[in-house]
Amino acid sequence: MSGAPFAPWALRGEAIVGFTRRRLRVELPLGIRPALGPTMVTASRFTDSPVGPYLQLAVAVPARIGARLGWHVALMVVDRQDARTGARLNWGFPAELGALRWRSDEHRRELVWDDREIVVRATGRGPKVPMAVPHRELQSRGDGPVLVPDRLLGLFQLAGVHIHAYPGDPLAPLAGGHLGALVAGANRVVREARTPIGLIAPQRAPAAVAETLLVDLTHRDAYPIEAPLVPR
Repeated sequence: MSGAPFAPWALRGEAIVGFTRRRLRVELPLGIRPALGPTMVTASRFTDSPVGPYLQLAVAVPARIGARLGWHVALMVVDRQDARTGARLNWGFPAELGALRWRSDEHRRELVWDDREIVVRATGRGPKVPMAVPHRELQSRGDGPVLVPDRLLGLFQLAGVHIHAYPGDPLAPLAGGHLGALVAGANRVVREARTPIGLIAPQRAPAAVAETLLVDLTHRDAYPIEAPLVPR
């Protein structure tokens, strides 16, 4: 793999995490099925990573591979080419390049996706509580479905999350206020993808797949996110 390091990746920075009952209408890859739960929107400012500082916006829906539950990342935007390469080849995330900006003040954080005029804004309230949140993403690479062990550690603060999107954008139905959190001092570790074989423990997948084997996940015909997004 060229342009980005192999997993695992350790990332540090801060993040906005928001949850909404509205669901993306996503054509999930073969072997991954939908599950019950809210849509998750994350906006992150990574100040330290294997490819340097970068910004990221992601939308994930609940999913399962067999009985294994997790999140399927249906949309991801980053502002560095090597971050896009690493996300796609290590884990099969559908990363695309975009113009992103991060703004902050004492109690508010905001990520702006200029290309689509999407804004994710969070205002924190209450105390900050140290938490470690292990979870996993369920993705599809050129070699099939994989499980991606993920862990987020940081100071979590309850926040009101507001998403702005213009009518007609596929993400427009997510617009409005949602419950979420601000995460300060975020320390995230995304480990090697694993192949879901066996009833108890999955096996480690190959470190990465050649980019020529990947479905172009940013192409709408290959991986459509259909508008409109609809409430559950």
